[in-house]
Amino acid sequence: MMNDWNNITIYLEENGDRKAAETLSRQLGVPIANRMGEALSLVFDGTGLSLVGYGMRYQGDFARMLNRVTKGRLHHEMLVKIAKTKTEHPVAVDAAAGMGEDSFLLAAAGYEVTLFEQDAVIAALLKDALRRAREDERLQEIVGRMHLIEGNSIAQMPQLTISPEIVYLDPMFPPRKKSGLIQKKLQLIQKLEQPCANEQELYDAAAALHPKKIIIKRPLNGALLADKKPSYTVKGKAIRYDVVVL
Repeated sequence: MMNDWNNITIYLEENGDRKAAETLSRQLGVPIANRMGEALSLVFDGTGLSLVGYGMRYQGDFARMLNRVTKGRLHHEMLVKIAKTKTEHPVAVDAAAGMGEDSFLLAAAGYEVTLFEQDAVIAALLKDALRRAREDERLQEIVGRMHLIEGNSIAQMPQLTISPEIVYLDPMFPPRKKSGLIQKKLQLIQKLEQPCANEQELYDAAAALHPKKIIIKRPLNGALLADKKPSYTVKGKAIRYDVVVL
């Protein structure tokens, strides 16, 4: 699949934030167009930033995840179970954050999470989702523990001065054959960010932070990341977590 970066358009609707659109235009080196593009468009409307294309529209929204972290449901999440710790103020690094859903689960479980996202478009969508979440009193405490760094985690993780309990690795992999919002998000985002091509470098950078665990999210029947045999594996219906204890 070809990356759609060269065909992306920025479009400002009537109620969109012009200042935010102009800032992103300068950052990406993409002019604001007078109409949406034929491929992917970053659209500013009255609610914020959306990615639009191929008959689909996606906007990050952490409010949709409230049902996963309230009323006792959080401790049933596989990732939260694996990341459980007795450390009073645990720290995590999400080296390939995407739209930050897994980081949100970790933050809801009490982790201070540093998120890395190297794709500038995905980072812009994530930043906007975090901005809106900070304005929602139901989400403020959780997203207050999420700290986004825009850039390549392989290059920037060595500069961190934190000592994380866990480093979480979820490099892009092909979407599951499942309908609904998850598929819509992955279909659009995959047109921007391709599966990880430097798995060994990613794993080595994670290990260099000396976490207690490296947690690796993979397709249920997918290959090991960097051929690294895990200490143990936790399997779900469509994904699995390979855990390396250091």
